[in-house]
Formats: sequence, structure tokens, C-alpha cells
Amino acid sequence: MQKYYKPSRIVLLFVVMGLLIAVYMTALYKLQIFDTAADEDAWLAKNTTTKTVPLTADRGDILDRNGVKLVTTRAAYNVMLSRETLLDRDDINDIILELVQDAVDQDVDYTDTFPVTTGAPFTYISDMTSTQEKNLKAYFDYFDDLNENISASDLIVWMKDHYGLDYTTSLPDARLIIGVRYEMELRPIVGMNPYIFAGDVGIDFLTLLRIKNPPGVNIETSAVRVYHTKYAAHLLGYIGLLSPEEYEVYKELGYSYSSTVGKGGVELAFEEYLHGTDGEQEVTTSDNGTVIDVTTTEEPSPGENVFLSIDIGLQEVCEDSLAAKIDLINLDSERTEEDRVTGGAVVVLDVNTGEVLASCSYPTYDLANFTKNFNDLLENKSKPLWNRATQGTYNPGSTFKMVTALAGLRTGTIDASSTVECTGKFTKYEDKGFTYYCWIHGVTGGGHGVENVATALRDSCNYFFYWLGDLLRETYGADALSSAAFDFGFGSKTGIELPEVTGNVSTPEYKTEEFGEAWYAADTIIMSIGQGYNYFTPIQMANYVATIANGGTLHSLTILSNIRSADFTSVVKEADNEAFGMIEGSEYLGIIQEGMKMAASEGGTASLFKDYPVSVAAKTGTVQTSQDSEILNDGVFVCYAPADDPEIAISLVVEKGTSGGTIMGIAEDIMNYYFKNKAEVTVSEDNAILP
Repeated sequence: MQKYYKPSRIVLLFVVMGLLIAVYMTALYKLQIFDTAADEDAWLAKNTTTKTVPLTADRGDILDRNGVKLVTTRAAYNVMLSRETLLDRDDINDIILELVQDAVDQDVDYTDTFPVTTGAPFTYISDMTSTQEKNLKAYFDYFDDLNENISASDLIVWMKDHYGLDYTTSLPDARLIIGVRYEMELRPIVGMNPYIFAGDVGIDFLTLLRIKNPPGVNIETSAVRVYHTKYAAHLLGYIGLLSPEEYEVYKELGYSYSSTVGKGGVELAFEEYLHGTDGEQEVTTSDNGTVIDVTTTEEPSPGENVFLSIDIGLQEVCEDSLAAKIDLINLDSERTEEDRVTGGAVVVLDVNTGEVLASCSYPTYDLANFTKNFNDLLENKSKPLWNRATQGTYNPGSTFKMVTALAGLRTGTIDASSTVECTGKFTKYEDKGFTYYCWIHGVTGGGHGVENVATALRDSCNYFFYWLGDLLRETYGADALSSAAFDFGFGSKTGIELPEVTGNVSTPEYKTEEFGEAWYAADTIIMSIGQGYNYFTPIQMANYVATIANGGTLHSLTILSNIRSADFTSVVKEADNEAFGMIEGSEYLGIIQEGMKMAASEGGTASLFKDYPVSVAAKTGTVQTSQDSEILNDGVFVCYAPADDPEIAISLVVEKGTSGGTIMGIAEDIMNYYFKNKAEVTVSEDNAILP
């Protein structure tokens, strides 16, 4: 049988076919892999943007002296709008409207501070804040065709046209869109921080946005402070985004424009330790704003942990007792609304170290709701944001008498045995029309009788100190009293890491500079009992009585115990509160201490503590603030305990608190906690309180 093909031809055919397949496969591979990859790289280079963004470091914790956590940090997710991306899109208004509607449906609070009502007929809101007024004016000034006297309705019409909203958009929807467009446009006009549409959003809204992935809408992480106490607001402070002015300073320290920083209190005082070091991410987005890739290029380093000198349990007692006493005073039926107590302060110090164990100011606020309530707090007539303990200045009243006593003792004007008879009226200058009364005269019509310096402190005898002050003036001039006041730290900062004022010591120079008047004998006489131009902060008064208690060492005060590393394993910084030094005449303080002990134990003005289980040394003060009503007098009180081996010093001030005697029960509450109910605490290695 004849063969129609040869084996050699078949082999050749298969070889040729194999070569052709190999050539085609190579071409196809090149086309699909190399060329496609090259085209994709070219497309990505042309149609995507990669930028470096900061990766926020966790802020350090704030704890009390016993390791109780007061402020910590958790991660939060913020919805941000890319103005540049959205302005390039024709459907910007549709994207914004859907985003707002989703937020409303999910019950998510979003940022809309546009001060026009949300429904027709449109009007400017009645409770517009000063910030809203300022921003609206800046908006008007920016656009030449806008008049600041324009009605709200006409403004809405102008903005509908300005933002490209046509007649098919309903008025309610237009107002929603305008609110967001206004926020986006304000940022470059007034130099505000980037617009956060919604901050700290929940997982449901976050998931919805991940699914929809709207263009120009990005999710960014940030750190949110968590407050584990409602107390110590004035001490702890708060954080916030950098202002343009702050950024000029902080950028030199490596901060980004979107950084948050301490704005007050401990958060500001120890910002450099708490902040940590931010990392960096490279974020790649498509031309429609969709995030394609996120790569961490530098990990952030968390901040360090600040341990305060305060005992949060003692702080709670101080705040609660102060508030309760003020509420009780305000229940007085004789007080009108205008006569209500407006504020007060308490400070507790360790007399041997200068550590602040507690410091509170009334009224106060809750840091957890600080941002939400900020405008109300700012406009509150009682000034709850004002830290009266370090920034309020008050006449010390009779608590100043220890200064007068020291001035007399250290100059040799008097000694422990020097006496004078209190008749109830100091009449030396009666022929010049001036008679000065001791407080006892208003009660008995007479005087205290024979007094020495210790018994005069016990009885708070004005007559004795009138006499002593005038004698000092005649012998040593007007500066004898002011010199002693300066030595106790009045008129100077205490060293506390928080913002504080220096107050004022009454001097002839001050009176001349402020009022253009000469100094008279009367000025020295009233200064000797704490009246006149003496204005001190409660924290200065606490340090003053602590200096008496410890035998004359004037400490630099601190609110810091120590600062530890992010993992708590090492101490980074200890408190730096070296003493300013010993005051002149400290050898005479024993006489003054005796008088203060007698005031609390021998029927003196602080006899509330006569049977107290711990010995107390104290001094009351009443500051006349009204000629017509004694109930409007400020109450001032200072004390230390135990009297024979002092540990703590306390100062109290209550505006319109009537008298020092009225408010000294607050000190009793404080000492009850400190000496009786203060639990011993143990801190574990992981910084948790053990039972």
C-alpha cells in the first residue's frame, strides 16, 4: 500500500508548529504582562497623586500621684472633604447632598456653623456666637458683591447662584449643601484648619462610606482624649488644632498643620512630653479622589506619661465641698440673684515639698463635653473657664495679719511679750476724722482687752494690728509691711507650671502710679489687717501659710510628680521645685504658729477645730466688699495641720462668702479625707490601682 506522507515530514511539521506557538506565546506574554504593566505604570503616573501625610502619634497619659489614670487617648476616625478634588467635579453638590443625608440618616453630627436657619423663611440665628459673627463678616468682606447688611433670604439666593444650585434643588436641600460649601470656603478665607465634616464617627457610618466610596471624601485617623474623671478640669486643660499663629511656632518643632496641641493646663505645660513624634504615610489617590494605596513610611512614637502631684480623691473632696458650701450660702433668703456667690477656689499643698495636692476653682466644667459647650462656657458671666486658684486675685483680709506680726517681730518693734489694750476703737487719728474699729466693737461695744501678738492672732484683734502697723510706719517707714509680704512670695509667681498672675502688694509706689495719690498713715493702718491694695491669688496664700508651717522655707510650687516613658519603664523627668530659700526672721515663726494654733484650739475665730482629732493651726479672714451688706463680704481662710508636725496647708476663698468662719467647714472636709479616709493605694507594674 502506498504511503501518502513521510515520517520526516510529520516531525518537521510539528517542529514548525511548536516554533510558531512559542513565538505567539512570547508575543502574547509580552503584550499582556510587560506592555500592560508599562501602560498601567504610565496611567498611574498620569492619573494618580501620591502625597505624604502625618501619622499622628498617641498622646501620653496623664495620671495622679497614685497612678490613677485621669486622661488617656484612643483612636478616632474623622470624615474629611478634599476641597481641591470636589471643586474639580461637576457633581460636587450631589456628592455633598448625599453625604449630608447619609449623616442625618445615621444620626451623625456634622459641622455646619453657617448662622442661618435651616428652613424657610430664612433668618440669621438669634444665638450667633462671636466666632460665627467674625467668620460671617470675613465671608462678606471676601466677596465684593456681598453687602454685610444683606438679609438671610437674599444671602441664600446669592449663595445658590454662587455654588451652582439650579431651580430643581429644593430649598431645604439647598440649605444643606450651602452649609457645607460655606464651611469649605471659609477655611482659605480666614486661615482655619482643614474642614472636618464629621469627627469621631461610629463604625456604621464609617462602613457606609467605605462601601459608597464617594469621591473627595476621605477617612483620616486622629487621637481623641478620654477623660476618666469629671474633676480637675482647670488643672488638666484641653487639646485642640493649631491656630495659624501657633503653627508658626510649632512647625519649627516638626509639627504638621493638622496637629493637635495642648491649649491649657497640664496639656499645655507638658506638651513637649505628651505629644510624641508623628510618623508619616504615603497616600495615593486617583484623579477622582479615591484612595488607592496607603503605605506607612515612618512609624509614630507615642508620647510620654505625666504623673501629677495631685491626689484625685482629695481633688474630688475639694471640688464637691466647695460647690456644696456655695450652694448652701446661696440658699440664704436675704440674698437676691445679684447677691449670689460668683466663685471660689481651694488649694492644698504639701508644706514640706511645695507639691500641689489639690487645686480647684468654682464654677468648673466637664472636659468630656468641653468642645460641645465651649461657646456657652465662654459667654457664661460666672467665668467657669477662669482658674481662680492661680489667676484670681483677692484681698486677704485678716489672713494677712501673720505678715504684720512677722514684720513687727523681725524688726524688734515688738516681741512675744509686747502688749496693748484693745478698747475696740483705735482713736489715734480721731482728730483728723479717722477712727478705726476692731470687729469685736460691733458685737459687744467694747474691745478684747490686753493682747499680745499670739492672742491677737487667736482673736483676730484688729486693734492690735492697727497699733502695730502704725508703730512700724513711724519707726521703719511704709515699706516694713510690704517687705515682709514680698518675702512670703506675694507679688511674685509661685513657680507652678500653670498660667498664674503675680497679684499685687500694697506699696506707696503702687498707689502713686495707679492713682496719683500720696501714701498716708491710713494706708498702712488698713494694710496691717489685709485691706487696701493687697491682692493675692489663692495659691500664693496657700504657699504663704505653708511657709509659716514648715518654719520659713518658701518653696517653688509644682503640680508635677514625675514623667515616665511611653511604656512606663523609666523616669524621664522628676519635679523641679527647689526652694526659693528661707525668709528673713524665720526664727520668730514659732510665735506666729502659736497664735494660729490658739485660733483653732482656744476659743479663737477658728474654734470649729477645737475638738478636732488632729491639731490645727488656722486664721480666718473677712474682706469687706460692700458698705451696705455684710453678707456680700468675701470669705478667706488658711490653715495647716497637724499643727505640731505639719503636712498640708490649705487656702480657701469664696467670693461673697460672708466670712472666713462661714467657709472653714470646707477645710474640715478636706482634712477628714486626708487624715481619716485617705485609703492606702498600691500601683501594679502595669500602672493599675490594686484593691
